[in-house]
Amino acid sequence: MKLNSFAELGLAAPIARALAEENYTTPTPTQSQAIPPVISGRDLVGIAQTGTGKTAAFALPILNHLAVSRSGLTKKAARVLVLSPTRELSGQIADSFKTYGRHLKLSTTLAIGGVNIGRQIKALANGVDILVATPGRLLDLVNSRAIRLDRIEVFVLDEADRMLDMGFIGDIKKIAKMLPEGRQTLFFSATMPSEIEHLVSQFLKEPVRVAVTPVAKTADKVEQRVILIEKNGKTGLLVETLKAEPIDRALVFTRTKHGADKVVKSLQNAGIASDAIHGNKSQNQRERALGTFRSGKVRVLVATDIAARGIDVDGVSHVINFDMPNIPESYVHRIGRTARAGAEGIAISFVANDERPFLRDIERLTRMKIDVEPLPHGFVEAAAALKALKLPVAEREERRSRGTSRVASVKPGDVVTTSQRFLRLDLCTCTEADLSFTADFDLTCPSRHRPVACSGLALWFDTEFSARFCGQPVNLTTSPFAQETHWV
Repeated sequence: MKLNSFAELGLAAPIARALAEENYTTPTPTQSQAIPPVISGRDLVGIAQTGTGKTAAFALPILNHLAVSRSGLTKKAARVLVLSPTRELSGQIADSFKTYGRHLKLSTTLAIGGVNIGRQIKALANGVDILVATPGRLLDLVNSRAIRLDRIEVFVLDEADRMLDMGFIGDIKKIAKMLPEGRQTLFFSATMPSEIEHLVSQFLKEPVRVAVTPVAKTADKVEQRVILIEKNGKTGLLVETLKAEPIDRALVFTRTKHGADKVVKSLQNAGIASDAIHGNKSQNQRERALGTFRSGKVRVLVATDIAARGIDVDGVSHVINFDMPNIPESYVHRIGRTARAGAEGIAISFVANDERPFLRDIERLTRMKIDVEPLPHGFVEAAAALKALKLPVAEREERRSRGTSRVASVKPGDVVTTSQRFLRLDLCTCTEADLSFTADFDLTCPSRHRPVACSGLALWFDTEFSARFCGQPVNLTTSPFAQETHWV
């Protein structure tokens, strides 16, 4: 059933008023198909890719239910429970309920980790209409006897595939056993892998199924590319890509928390402002990183899959898979961060040799072949020249025993050793066409290599140089394929 306006849904007047104030006029296909059965009280499984209005698809009918069936609150209880896998997504869901329900006198509480639990306990003391939570913090509150779940009327599990498939299944089963039998249950997700379908039957009763797009279909307006690259060349390729592409905002995905921090450090060394968001960050750090990314002060956000779930930021023009996901469904979620609300976007994946099986799994799941594009011009030559630079054995041994190279003073003709990669580079006079500095001398590669490859050699490793020139401390930070390198 296709609806041309929200007015056709018959929502309560205060909700319709809030939608008008937000300039929401026409429901998305997901909303058109999901809202009517939810209003009628049916359980529902909604399979729709990210950016299609899933949150409003369950928030609007829930608010309508609360508006037309007023009842008193029970202490330490909630009428609606919404579970999501991450703090960020939970916060955005709570904000949506508050926005759409601004003209209803309803209480909404957010219960997530990383913040003081005392305030959450206090907020729940007299009961709430809507509780949005992450599974771990909800169980903490249950164990503290701060919340009871036997009064839940509507239970929503958002990003259900990830919740069930990635370590939350035990918590979800515990929570489900505490819920009343007569509840209404809604599952929403971008994908629903077949191997977890049997779990749906444990939670839902004769659910209506809404599938606006085929399972695991990627967003239509995302231009997808693959670049084949050796693992140790990914950092240089990332910097080159961020400088070459017309980027408004870019989300860069890594597989691990440590990898995210490492990428941020490399980008900062390259002069590219960036921040990381992952599970080891405090809630304040995560909110601050999202805030600067959303405002445009930082255009590059590096994230892990779990932390990035639910990041809803307008204007993400690029998604870059620095590490390929080993779960193909995660690819769909990742690239769904761009091309939202009808906009266009670009997804670029860096694929190392050992990640090619992941790429094949993704192409098999999405039933499409992703175009492979060549490395940037000059990138291969610079990499080959870099590999040709070998340290003498004595100096390699000195590096191992000493830990960090030291140069007492530097003058034209001296040899500088990098602090990170122990790369030998000669200091000599060369033209500004090779490399530009603000000191009295320039940097080039040893004479046995072509000077034109100097920038590629020096900049390939995100290397930080430490030395002394004319008795004064000098620090040089370089980045792959940067146009300028500055002495500080």
